[in-house]
Amino acid sequence: MTTAFDPIDLGGVPLANRIAMAPMTRSRVGHDGVPDELTVEYYAQRATAGLIISEGVQPSAVGQGYPGTPGLHTAAQVAGWRRVTDAVHRRGGRIFAQIMHAGRIGHPDVLPEGLVNVGASPVAARGQVFTGRALQDFVVPRELTGAEVRTTIADFAAAARRAVDAGFDGVELHGANGYLIHQFLAPGSNRRTDEWGGSVEGRIRFAVETARAVAAEIGGDRTGIRISPGNPFNDIDEPEPEPAYTALVKELDQFGLAYLHVGEVSSQLRDLTHTLRGLFSGAFLLNPATAPRHTGPQELALIEDGTADVITFGALFLANPDLPARLRQGGPYNVPDAATFYGGGAQGYTDYPTL
Repeated sequence: MTTAFDPIDLGGVPLANRIAMAPMTRSRVGHDGVPDELTVEYYAQRATAGLIISEGVQPSAVGQGYPGTPGLHTAAQVAGWRRVTDAVHRRGGRIFAQIMHAGRIGHPDVLPEGLVNVGASPVAARGQVFTGRALQDFVVPRELTGAEVRTTIADFAAAARRAVDAGFDGVELHGANGYLIHQFLAPGSNRRTDEWGGSVEGRIRFAVETARAVAAEIGGDRTGIRISPGNPFNDIDEPEPEPAYTALVKELDQFGLAYLHVGEVSSQLRDLTHTLRGLFSGAFLLNPATAPRHTGPQELALIEDGTADVITFGALFLANPDLPARLRQGGPYNVPDAATFYGGGAQGYTDYPTL
């Protein structure tokens, strides 16, 4: 029987175990988007994960959604991430960069002067974002032209190349949680009638072409993608997710990707999770639906029964830098402090104790 503590090969990258750190926005870098020494310490502390997936990293200046998030579009950002990846590798860890374009989620006050938020269609998300000074309503994004869609895909590929240059073992495309790739997938946020919208084939095209471009740039074996079918986060409306996501995964499977990472939002979608696993040839990572509680040790059974190859842990890994050791011995576990999830300094970031 396969267990969470068995090794696995991820597209040629050997992982020591099947316990991964999920991508989590922490909003702790400066306005230049450059990781600092605190970021280095945070990731290095968690290097016993089979795989670390970084917080969302914007591929371009206009892709930023929140204050204090890092980028991969300047030389200084690449150098900052190199310090992170070197530290993780020195401790025997593996780390992928999650490339995240926020699209309509954000506000012009977060962006450099002169830039505005863009999206699949000029449809504002309901909700607000903290811009550094105040909570402000999401704005109506400017619809990307067909040429700009192609430029945005090229931005993802260029950021993937910079990630490899920065020492990352690979990249994960963020196609979940209501950000730009998800905005193209969902009929509520994609009202287009050109080749990038309308039918299921049109709505999945941006995700497919982005994966194609990134795989061509750095290799499919260094490329993963995260999706969250039916996830209403950030005002996404996907009443019938199965047709689009089965079509998407069938298309993605042709690129030899390292993994598919599913963020499950409801136990009622477990049948779809099983379907997507059956359609994908690479490794299958799962962040299972467990709300209202955090993903915990009981979810390791999903590896043993074959539901997933790797389980990703979010808040529990945030609060327990040595999570694999704690899972192996059955705890104890530090309790995540939600008040320190976003922004701030070392408190709630690098000060959680190890065993």
